[in-house]
Amino acid sequence: MRPDWDQYFMDITRVVATRSTCLRRQVGAVLVKDNHILASGYNGAPSGLKHCLEVGCLREKQGVPSGQRHELCRGLHAEQNALIQAAVHGVAIKGATIYSTTQPCVLCAKMMINAGIKRVVFEGDYPDELSLKMFEEAGVELVRYKTGK
Repeated sequence: MRPDWDQYFMDITRVVATRSTCLRRQVGAVLVKDNHILASGYNGAPSGLKHCLEVGCLREKQGVPSGQRHELCRGLHAEQNALIQAAVHGVAIKGATIYSTTQPCVLCAKMMINAGIKRVVFEGDYPDELSLKMFEEAGVELVRYKTGK
């Protein structure tokens, strides 16, 4: 059976997540507009730097809970990397949808709001209620994707 667009792009987003080098959570993100992929990203260290797979996870070593102390992580979030890739390649994303394997955090939410993202489709939970409130206040459509939809 032919998948609908959300299923199609969420399936691709899961494949993107397999490139992640994070030791705690593999996340993928895909930016889409008019049913065309604009950019993708996965969580991991900045280009040219050692991956967490090589140097370990500082947040894990310090026992930092998920969703807290983002500044201690050497990696970028998948959503951030997708936004950056679009910028690097001069791709306009205003009005786009972003697909993510995990609910975006508040840092990513603020970036997406300012970038003009109009729709966020996400699958997994993340302990950050503020991000959901900010998306709602900004009028960004949130879709909690259910596997097997």
